[in-house]
Amino acid sequence: MPGADRREVQERVLLNHAADKEQRLLTGRGSRSGKLSRPEKKLQEAICVLLVELCERFTFFGIVCNMILFCTVKLGYRNYQAAIVNMCFVGTSMLTPVLVGWLAECLVGRIKLVCICMFLHFLGTALLPVVSFPFEDIYIDKRHILHALTKKEQKIVFYFALLTASLGVGGIRAIVCPLSAYNLEDCGPKELLSFFNWFYWLINLNSAVVFVSISYIQQSVARNLGFLIPFVSVLMAMITIHMVRGEMIYKPKTDSSLLTTFGVIASALKTCCVRYRYFSGSVTNWLDHAKENYGGQYSEIQVESTKSLARLFPLFAFQILYRSCIMQIPSGYYLQTMNSDLHFSGFVLPVAAMNVISIVPLLILVPILECINSYLFSCKGTGHSPTIYIVIGQLSAALSVMVAGFSEIHRKHFPQVEQTLSEEVLLVSSMPCFHLAPQYILLGVAEALVTPSCSLLSFWLVPERMRGISMHFLTLFNGAGCFMGAFFVQTAHAGSQGNWFPHLLHEGKLERFFFFLASLMMVNTLGFWTIAHRYKNLNQEYTNEFRGSLPEEKLLKHEKTVKHYDSVLERSPILPPLEKT
Repeated sequence: MPGADRREVQERVLLNHAADKEQRLLTGRGSRSGKLSRPEKKLQEAICVLLVELCERFTFFGIVCNMILFCTVKLGYRNYQAAIVNMCFVGTSMLTPVLVGWLAECLVGRIKLVCICMFLHFLGTALLPVVSFPFEDIYIDKRHILHALTKKEQKIVFYFALLTASLGVGGIRAIVCPLSAYNLEDCGPKELLSFFNWFYWLINLNSAVVFVSISYIQQSVARNLGFLIPFVSVLMAMITIHMVRGEMIYKPKTDSSLLTTFGVIASALKTCCVRYRYFSGSVTNWLDHAKENYGGQYSEIQVESTKSLARLFPLFAFQILYRSCIMQIPSGYYLQTMNSDLHFSGFVLPVAAMNVISIVPLLILVPILECINSYLFSCKGTGHSPTIYIVIGQLSAALSVMVAGFSEIHRKHFPQVEQTLSEEVLLVSSMPCFHLAPQYILLGVAEALVTPSCSLLSFWLVPERMRGISMHFLTLFNGAGCFMGAFFVQTAHAGSQGNWFPHLLHEGKLERFFFFLASLMMVNTLGFWTIAHRYKNLNQEYTNEFRGSLPEEKLLKHEKTVKHYDSVLERSPILPPLEKT
């Protein structure tokens, strides 16, 4: 009987092997008849996802690049109000992908939700020209105006357009082109750091094109038609999505969720408070209170995954103030540039074009960092950690804001001259705007060092099932940094009665705001330096406590081993006979 059972098993294996071979032959004929092979399809999907990403970033930077100039000149806002609006829009655009990702996972289907978000993005970018277009110049005849919007109506339409555009941004980033769509599961830390470096390199190259071209069109050539460019770019993104339809929409694994993570934290806090008040007991980690065997509601796998994520919370927290400093480029630095002499060889530079100076160091440093990383990883294996990059980058951000304060003092020593921006004559300092280049360069160096390194740590130091959640938390804290920057501006203006963030820079003390922010950033850098040792080593022995201790991770490794064994069987031309007993 055992011999008969083995023969039966052997016959089943042979039949399955023949069926698989026939299926592969049919698939090959289908691909030769017009369908793409799997590698070609993967390449097409990757290219389309990257195109959508670039188109979305193009629209985003096109809206942001001259928003302060538009708010102050067109809508009559004060400087601090325009800066707050700009930072809140950027922060909202960072937070909405997390919200939309949760909606797609729990309430609404992904295909339906991405269509809604694309419509919202289309609506928002289409409404922006309604605010900016000069309706007062369009007449039915010599007496009657075709349309006219009051200031209040313009502001209502403007805010509604920004809200719908930011919601649309969330859908595109969370559903169409999430980080998981790039298939990074099998990459090591060296490959991940290289990916993040070049990924942000492409994004910043795209933003450099936007800041030069769109800002010039909005400011000089046809300022009222400038907001039509984001609208055209959204059409490009919609066409790209339509090219591959549903095949492009990435479907993530549903084995973990943001709600589960928040639920574990809430359950642990609740149980911990109850035990602290009524009972005595000790656990190795406060999150263990959420486990079922400690009176909680969640399994051991869910709690252990959340514990690995909680170890990254200090890293996330130290990014809040850093992001507030980075947000000075479209706010405080922009106002400094707008109030400096923009003339260069008879040509008026766009205000937002100075942002390119902060992008150039990143474009130059990425290839250099790639060579350094290759050498360090080859010397230390997988143990090299980019925490030193984060420390140096945050120090560079603190120095940038400090230099901005000294530049503001230097700018006031120059006499005032008249300068025309968007058909408005402004009194500005005669100091050339290029004197502000050092502060832009230092922030560009900071971005080149900090952002890819934080993305690597957030992605690598958690189990595979938690990587998407970890990146969501990094995004949440970055968005919180934008709102923290807006809070600093509001507090500085209100606390100093407009002196620290004035509407007329030559009459206020904007440098004090920069010095205050620089001092906070120095403390933030020292704080991160004290905890950087927690994320110092990326070798396998260290990451085992993060990634290898979960039963689910071991099952995934076992499944990969089984797949490898199956591939060996497929390559074998003849299946050897089993021994008979």
